[in-house]
Amino acid sequence: MSSEANVWGVVAEFDSPAAIYAAAEATTDAGYVQVDSHTPFPIHGIEKALRHGPSHLGWFVIGGGITGITAAQLMMWWMNAVDYPIYVSGKLPYAWPATIPITFELMVLLSALTAVFGMFALNKLPRHYHPIFKHSSIHRVTDDRFFLSVEATDPKFDRSATAKFLESIGGKNVELLED
Repeated sequence: MSSEANVWGVVAEFDSPAAIYAAAEATTDAGYVQVDSHTPFPIHGIEKALRHGPSHLGWFVIGGGITGITAAQLMMWWMNAVDYPIYVSGKLPYAWPATIPITFELMVLLSALTAVFGMFALNKLPRHYHPIFKHSSIHRVTDDRFFLSVEATDPKFDRSATAKFLESIGGKNVELLED
């Protein structure tokens, strides 16, 4: 048998979206906090049942957009008004209405790049291996099965009690996984 230090958590299999939703609510109601679902498609409201907070990705994207706006305006002001001013038709070298298209494009570019790389960072990607891959039927998660995992880092985690609890709420093929 494995030592406590090598245990990653307990994973249970469920047959339907309704079953995993009810199991997620029961698990978080029982006091578990390091709980996650693994499903073949999104299940409406599962993040609330798991008591996951809102994503912080939006704040990263807003930051990227503001950085894009600021960088575009500063860049064009420097190039047109300070570094190499050119007076055309008696207009000022830097006229902000003329900078709107470039400002918009740089805002969109930096927002999109921040969204992609921020998502990677928040999801801890790329991750080429995860202990849940050791579950005997996890390959069915992309087809027709739903899995609920409770990590060993959970304060309430007990290898036998947690496994029995998951079985009591309808979990099938409950397995203790090692890291």
